[in-house]
Amino acid sequence: MELRQIKYFIKVAEMEHVSEAAAELHVAQSAVSRQIANLEEELGVDLFFREGRNIRLTPVGRIFLDHVKIAVVELEKAKQEVYEFLNPETGTIRLGFPTSLAAKTLPSVISAFRKEHPQIGFQLRQGTVPELTTAVIQGHIDLAFVSPVPHKQTDVKGQIFFTEKVMALLPLNHPLADEPYLRLVQLRHEPFVLFRQGYILRDTVMKACQQVGFNPRIAFEGEDVDTIKGLVSAGLGVSLLPEITLYGSSEQEWKAIEIIEPNVKRTVGIIIPQNRQLAPSERIFFEFLKQFYDKLNRFGE
Repeated sequence: MELRQIKYFIKVAEMEHVSEAAAELHVAQSAVSRQIANLEEELGVDLFFREGRNIRLTPVGRIFLDHVKIAVVELEKAKQEVYEFLNPETGTIRLGFPTSLAAKTLPSVISAFRKEHPQIGFQLRQGTVPELTTAVIQGHIDLAFVSPVPHKQTDVKGQIFFTEKVMALLPLNHPLADEPYLRLVQLRHEPFVLFRQGYILRDTVMKACQQVGFNPRIAFEGEDVDTIKGLVSAGLGVSLLPEITLYGSSEQEWKAIEIIEPNVKRTVGIIIPQNRQLAPSERIFFEFLKQFYDKLNRFGE
């Protein structure tokens, strides 16, 4: 069994068409067909149903695909780690991040890191915290910013960098907009603008509201911070957002107010895999992050 055969098999399985897969691979169709046939002969099973020009995986072919895709990822990772061991300052870090950390945290950290390590590159992937956690566990990304930081997961290890308040966000003309602080129960009759299901921030808001005795009436759902701010600014509801998402924003059309009851906070940090060691460039970045936030926390910024 050759790596070339495996790569041809994966491409054909994804496209369900031999000639189109061959075009993507920049090889002759006959070469792809021959390698697939050799692979099936070696395994002693049919990996595909042939249906004219189209093909599709057999049940055993689908099982085989699931395993070889993991194997190819591990092989590519092994090549990367060997290269980075020899050249730690020229590696590439696959970094995940949630939408709530996209505007402030991610750019400031990467900018500071690149000043010290200009040759290390990044491949960025945005997603929800559950999506990013799965990607780290499966090896699709190397490490990920998350919030909150998990502390009881066996597959990933969390490192907390800071804790921040979650603030109430109100339209500027709201009757409570001039209050110095709020109790969350004061918003029990308001329409809420929240992240859609699957986002941890939505769960944070729901639990906080339930803690003081009500379920929020959800008027709108969004997938990014700017959308939620815009809907609040338009007077379509109120929301709760972390402090860091409000930095650098104009308060001309909305007002952020501290919530004193309950005490709504979240941890922010990074997760790394438990089942493998970080590559040298990843370790450089991880150690940089710990020092970077240690300095910020000591100076109270």
